[in-house]
Amino acid sequence: MALFITFEGGEGSGKSIQARALYRRLTQLAHPVTLIHEPGGTPLGNRIGYWLKWGRTTGIPPLAELLLFNASRALLVEKVIRPTLESGRVVLCDRYVDSTIAYQGYGRGLDMEMVKAVCTTATQRLKPDLTVLLDIPVEEGLTRKGYLRRDRFEQEDLAFHQRVRDGYLKMTKEEPERWLVIDARQSRKKIAEIIWQRVNQLLKTQ
Repeated sequence: MALFITFEGGEGSGKSIQARALYRRLTQLAHPVTLIHEPGGTPLGNRIGYWLKWGRTTGIPPLAELLLFNASRALLVEKVIRPTLESGRVVLCDRYVDSTIAYQGYGRGLDMEMVKAVCTTATQRLKPDLTVLLDIPVEEGLTRKGYLRRDRFEQEDLAFHQRVRDGYLKMTKEEPERWLVIDARQSRKKIAEIIWQRVNQLLKTQ
C-alpha cells in the first residue's frame, strides 16, 4: 500500500489544490494517506520555510537557498516520509527534490551536478513512485496568483520563471516513466480525474 507521490509545478499551476483533492479522495476511500509540503513538515523545517519564502531583511544567496531547502528536506525524510512509508501509508508531498532542481538549478543557475548531489544526500536516495507536473505557461500562472502578497520566488522576473518551467519539462523527458505531465489550464475536475486514473493504477499494483 505504501506509495510516494509528489506534486510539482510553477507558480499558479494549482499543484497544492490537486494534492489536497487527491488526499480527500484517498481518505474517502479509506486509504491510509498523509499529506505534507515542502519546505516544512517539521517544526524546524517550517521555520526554515518561512525564512526562505518570506525573509526580506537580508538576501539569501542561491547556494544558501540550496542548503537550507535540503536541511529542511533531510529532516522531513528522516522524521516523516520514511517512517510513514514504512508504516504502509500513501505519502503525498507538495514539492520535493524536483523543485530544487528546477528553482535552484535551472532557475538560479547553480551547478546542476552539485544541486543533485546535495539533494541525493538529503533524501538518502528516496525517490517518488510518481511525480505529477502541473504545467502552465509562465504568464498565465503568475496571473492566477493575482496581486496578493507574493513570496521571494513569486516576485522573480519572467525569465526566472521561464527557466524553471523549461527545467521541469526537460526533467520529464529525462525520466518519463516517473512523471505525469498535465496541462494545468484544464478544469480542476478534469485534472483531478487524470491524476486519479494514474494513482488508481499504481494502487492496484501494490
